[in-house]
Amino acid sequence: MKILFLTPYPHAAAPSQRFRFEQYYEALKAQNIQFEYKAFWSDNAWNILYKKGNIAGKLLRLINGWLKRFLLVFRLDKFDYVFVHREIDPLGLRIFPWLYGVVARKKIIFDFDDAIWIPNASESNRAFMKFKNWNNTRNLCRYAYKVSAGNAFLCNYAREVNPNVVYNPTTIDTVNLHNRIKNQDTETFVIGWTGTHSTIKYLEDILPVMEKLAAEIPLVLAVICDKKPSFQQPFVRFIPWNKATEIDDLLQFNIGLMPLTEDKWSQGKCGFKALQYMALGIPALVSPVGVNSNIVNHGINGFICSAPEDWITYIRKLYNDRNVLKSLSAETRKKIEADYSVTSNTANFIRLFS
Repeated sequence: MKILFLTPYPHAAAPSQRFRFEQYYEALKAQNIQFEYKAFWSDNAWNILYKKGNIAGKLLRLINGWLKRFLLVFRLDKFDYVFVHREIDPLGLRIFPWLYGVVARKKIIFDFDDAIWIPNASESNRAFMKFKNWNNTRNLCRYAYKVSAGNAFLCNYAREVNPNVVYNPTTIDTVNLHNRIKNQDTETFVIGWTGTHSTIKYLEDILPVMEKLAAEIPLVLAVICDKKPSFQQPFVRFIPWNKATEIDDLLQFNIGLMPLTEDKWSQGKCGFKALQYMALGIPALVSPVGVNSNIVNHGINGFICSAPEDWITYIRKLYNDRNVLKSLSAETRKKIEADYSVTSNTANFIRLFS
């Protein structure tokens, strides 16, 4: 068997790729399954993609990506399956699903982990997104041999046009990567959040809560992000995201935050922040949106915060009672290993190619 992985970004460049399929490459090799991967954006393109300006450079690299995708049509006979993560091209041209699925008759495994049919664009590339086909997700679901979706909300969307849908959660490699446990006997109490500049708006929504708590207890709010946040409160510690130090940086947290607003985009989220925290023995405090309520068992391995005062109540509780903090910490790892680890999900992932 041979699989072609079609990805938006270069290998190991994006969390969705790393944690949804790249970490299964070794399992595929163990099954004597061959594979190749082809990214739409080159390393060079990735370096400028989310920077403002350079429209001509981005356009040139977009055209280059389209050309590479078209030329792949003439190599598809070498592959048994084509695994498409999120999109074949960033603007969702209708011709590619048709060429790959109908003309080349390839078995497409379409994988997605966000409500990507809902218009949502970064400020740096908003001009390009005016031309994006937001119906592309439905088209890919329709053409796919199987659909791999990260939560029940996404699965239900895919089933509207394709009955062959597999629930494939975002998972954590608890053996080779997230393989340490937070020591909760720390003098400094660190509340943490990790994410990209596009999701930091959710943290900003609960900043008034953090300000109130900071006036009461000596906390640190550690923010791991690809860009420095705009807020400058004295209790905020900015940590630039770095793949090489990612685990060490996360292990500074005593508890981790995942606030969200209740909308369809958030319902498509697969709880990645909470999964990362909990795999390292860090209890998660989350909004009751989408899959969060499935990942976090309230009062057992974290807390679900339905109102602003809940964040205050549960953070204060964990600060004041380290025994409760340690109890939750011990349970977080168990939940991830049982339900959201590479080990527990490997067989499910490999069955996509059958």
